[in-house]
Amino acid sequence: MAMGLLAWMVAAAAAAVLASWAFSAVVHLVWRPRAISRRLRAQGVGGPGYRFFSGNLGEIKRFRGDGAGVVLNVSSHDFLPIVQPHFRKWIPLYGRTFLYWFGAQPNICLADVSMVRQVLSDRTGIYPKNLTNPHFVRLLGKGLVLTDGDEWKRHRKVVHPAFNMDKLKMMTMTMSDCSRSMMSEWESELAAKGGLVEIELSRRFEELTADVISHTAFGSSYKEGKQVFLAQRELQFLAFSTFLTVQIPGFSYLPTMKNFKTWSLDKKVRGMLMDIIKTRNANKDVAGYGNDLLGLMLEACAPEHGESCPQLSMDEIIDECKTFFFAGHDTTSHLLTWTMFLLSTHLDWQEKLREEIAMECGDKVPTGDMLNKLKMVNMFLLETLRLYSPVSLIRRKVDTDIELGGIKMPEGALLTIPIATIHRDKEVWGEDADEFRPERFENGVTRAAKHPNALLSFSSGPRSCIGQNFAMIEAKAVIAMILQRFSFTLSPKYVHAPTDVITLRPKYGLPMILKSLKL
Repeated sequence: MAMGLLAWMVAAAAAAVLASWAFSAVVHLVWRPRAISRRLRAQGVGGPGYRFFSGNLGEIKRFRGDGAGVVLNVSSHDFLPIVQPHFRKWIPLYGRTFLYWFGAQPNICLADVSMVRQVLSDRTGIYPKNLTNPHFVRLLGKGLVLTDGDEWKRHRKVVHPAFNMDKLKMMTMTMSDCSRSMMSEWESELAAKGGLVEIELSRRFEELTADVISHTAFGSSYKEGKQVFLAQRELQFLAFSTFLTVQIPGFSYLPTMKNFKTWSLDKKVRGMLMDIIKTRNANKDVAGYGNDLLGLMLEACAPEHGESCPQLSMDEIIDECKTFFFAGHDTTSHLLTWTMFLLSTHLDWQEKLREEIAMECGDKVPTGDMLNKLKMVNMFLLETLRLYSPVSLIRRKVDTDIELGGIKMPEGALLTIPIATIHRDKEVWGEDADEFRPERFENGVTRAAKHPNALLSFSSGPRSCIGQNFAMIEAKAVIAMILQRFSFTLSPKYVHAPTDVITLRPKYGLPMILKSLKL
């Protein structure tokens, strides 16, 4: 009798749990999407209809599949049918602000620059970073890029001194040394092949920028940091493969093949970074902590500084190292790649920039002061960032019910800012928005478009990229040194198919024909 009663109670409890789970699932997967759609539609915000469980992911995957085989003419910069086909299809139907769904997660497209500015300039914390994809968090680490509120302020206070202009000018010499080493290899190849050689540049730039960030942030060389670089690149592709899947809470903890691979790579990266940190700590009595990013962070968390300092834990330092190892080289390498692509397809600009560099730098290694005088180089880089921004979209979360641009946004919604789409908006940039015109930046970034905050390659507002000056100085130094030594044209083997794997890159690399100006 007692056993029967116990079995009944267990069964009843199980049934209650299942009923609760079923009710929660119905609310999350049916009622809430309908309520949000109805509420936004009443405010004039339309969008493709919600489909049970998958939302609009099926349509987005189909659009991307249609664009996967597209190859552009080298004179075309319209890669949206490949990278952001859903925005290309839906904005004409629903307007610049519309609702779509990643599973049951509401996404609101914000392609209106005024609304974007309102979100990115906010200082109250109501639009935090999006942490819904755990694979992306593992890739970047929960460092400066992904933290919010007081945590972000604490991290920024420690990291910010590494990026002041005096420090950056000192880093210019390191950037030049790394670049000179790469170009010496090119010159050796040229000498061996009679003064003309084809080189695949995108891979070379990845190695160069990894070498630069290894030296400037961690005091090591690319050779030492190569395994970190390679492991993070694998993590990057794994993270991207999950972007168009429904994020089920707790799924990243299940023992799947993909999760096992992610855990293994993450453990490898953390172990290698920990070894770099241990070596620095072991040598601190002889050489100090160092003046690079790692040294500044270790000094900030040293016990002798007391609790009044904005200390970081060892895990937080490792996360910052992951953030800067990825963000510090990946985006800059693609900026260099696309700059070289545009220089090779606009030979008149290649010669203009070479003349400016000869006038300001001669044949000397460029210094920080010389780089500041390269106005046309700066214009060229800004137009490259507009047309081929390494990051094609950014997301923020709505932390509470709030009105934005006259629309009441639901708590928990993701705001998607399609940078690549905004950078081609003719109402913002003019009728020539699809064309390559560096002269639009002749009077600076704020006057290049009809809206002063229209260039979003480094985001904007208080959370704009802390490393943007680092990236621009590095890009100027590398491009200046290349133009001093080489002329180049696009290889006939090049296939123009920009693709997005978190960052924008040429799908089949960038083969370039180089000729030495000194041989």
